[in-house]
Amino acid sequence: MKPDDAIFVAGHRGMVGAALVRLLRARGFNNLLLQTRAELDLCDARAVRAFYEKFRPDYVLIAAAKVGGILANSTQPVEFLSENLQIELNLIQGAHAVQVKKLLFLGSSCIYPKFAAQPMKETDLLTGSLEPTNEAYALAKICGVKLCHAYCTQYGANFISAQPTNLYGPEDNFDLQTAHVLPALIRKFHLAKEEGRESITLWGTGTAYREFLHVDDLAEAGLFLMENYNSPELINVGCGKEIRICDLADRVGQVTGFTGRIEWDTTKPDGSPRKLLDVSKLSNLGWHAKITLEEGIHKTYQWWLKQLKAQ
Repeated sequence: MKPDDAIFVAGHRGMVGAALVRLLRARGFNNLLLQTRAELDLCDARAVRAFYEKFRPDYVLIAAAKVGGILANSTQPVEFLSENLQIELNLIQGAHAVQVKKLLFLGSSCIYPKFAAQPMKETDLLTGSLEPTNEAYALAKICGVKLCHAYCTQYGANFISAQPTNLYGPEDNFDLQTAHVLPALIRKFHLAKEEGRESITLWGTGTAYREFLHVDDLAEAGLFLMENYNSPELINVGCGKEIRICDLADRVGQVTGFTGRIEWDTTKPDGSPRKLLDVSKLSNLGWHAKITLEEGIHKTYQWWLKQLKAQ
């Protein structure tokens, strides 16, 4: 990619899209095509096609999606499936119609089977049943991956698919009704500390394992792949390390300064027991995550505190 190339970052106001924009600008890419939801409804096929015809981007980075945690996914399967399918179809089809040079589709580690062998390899896709609590979202992401692959094999398009592990960082969603685990923990612990509570109750048993990647690392990986990867086969993006949710909670408690007890509501679901990605494919290309979990949690908490003060 050259500095004057037109780059469309779909979903630039979300956590991932914002990280991509920050990195692109830092590297001198200033011809960025950025559209808010009010300016461009990605679920509107005609509007998306008109946008592509007018601006004709050279490159497309798809970070747009309807996302949420276990509660949101399990209670809104229709929206998570239908909206994500519409977004993906419109963006990928539109990119092909104007012959963009390259497209990056960002999927999710939830596309892999619930009981896949750990760490999960790219070849594990469609080898078993999905985790029921986010099946709708996973199905939509699988369709996006397969659509990119189909355009590559049928039309020779350079559409690549990367599957990130659990992400966190600046611009994350801290709404307790829809947030993913790490920002939800940060907010819960902070509120418990501020209210002087002696204990905090968290969902599940705390025994599930998760891998976490700072969103700035994902942005670095995304641009690395745009410059170094041209295969239709999907590729995992992660740090290659996992942590139990109970241990993660302890670390978040330390960072936020909460000193009370942690209690677990075992009537609530854990989700998949483990979700560790095999990142050997990406590592062999020469990319590795740089931000440690401890550093990332601290930075994310400090960012969120600034947002609270600004309100």
